[in-house]
Amino acid sequence: MKSKVVDGKARPRGRFPHIKRAGDFLFVSGTSSRQPDDTIEGVGDIRVQTRAVLTNIRDILRTMDADLSDVVEVTSYLVDMNDFVGYNETYAEFFDYDGPTRTTVAVRELPNPQLLIEIRVAAYRPVIA
Repeated sequence: MKSKVVDGKARPRGRFPHIKRAGDFLFVSGTSSRQPDDTIEGVGDIRVQTRAVLTNIRDILRTMDADLSDVVEVTSYLVDMNDFVGYNETYAEFFDYDGPTRTTVAVRELPNPQLLIEIRVAAYRPVIA
């Protein structure tokens, strides 16, 4: 198994990797719109934050030669379900019905009060020998 903390991305706020390979599967830890300088992209705007989160996830996947097209499962955490429509519209810029399965849940809070959303994904990308 290979784990990685990705250079150029916000450092995890704990002892865990951005991404971990387990056989042919890749697991991306919960990812937010937090930037490497610890600023939050899209404060107060679910569309901007969702776009930033999915872009961060794409960048993390690419460090393991994968992409969003390899994602098979998405779990999204929203602080406010009133943001669901904007989140859903932005999500559709990245995925369609042939994309990953998805679960969206409401949470009371995330590690930073400016965060509106966090997403974790699982991707399938066979190891090429």
